[in-house]
Amino acid sequence: MRLIKILLPTLMLAACSQPTPPANEAAAPSTSPPATAPTAAEDAPQAGLSPDAVEPSTAATPDTAPPVAGTDSAAKPADASADAEGGARERITKLLGDAAPYESVFNELQRGVAAGDRAAVAGLMRYPVRVTIAGKNQKVADAAAFQRDYDRIVTPALAKLIAEQKFDTLFVNWQGVMLGQGEVWINGTCLDKECTKSDVKVNNIGQ
Repeated sequence: MRLIKILLPTLMLAACSQPTPPANEAAAPSTSPPATAPTAAEDAPQAGLSPDAVEPSTAATPDTAPPVAGTDSAAKPADASADAEGGARERITKLLGDAAPYESVFNELQRGVAAGDRAAVAGLMRYPVRVTIAGKNQKVADAAAFQRDYDRIVTPALAKLIAEQKFDTLFVNWQGVMLGQGEVWINGTCLDKECTKSDVKVNNIGQ
């Protein structure tokens, strides 16, 4: 009993020395957000950020024959600047072979049209040649028929386009050489099995 009386003041002093939080602090909510597990939507990749999220190509595949003038396929592709790198001779050599016959036909076409020489221009065609007359695509069977319809085929607007075309700025692809937006196409056909020789002619003309 005496021992209890001795220890009681010591225990009471120790209890009073412990700090007690103010009443307003005891009621304050925690500022840390509660831990939550990520949802499935948070784990999913965002559209457009995945390296595999590539839009399908909308580029048109080339036809088996040069496009007909006046059609959508005759227009230059949007990325034609890639094909226009370097001079026409280099592009022809890379894609079609010897550039000399193409340049020769191009120059003869310009000279013939400038002179109004129907026979010379008709001699540059590969028959049956595709032409455009009054906005309609058709085929001309031979040089005589071409000369008869010459004025309807080689209109003043087409003659101007041919005269202003520069050889080094021609559009070139595996189908051949194109003037303007497809008003004239020049291409070659193999004369032997190994295609060591080719016949280069105009196979499409008109506007």
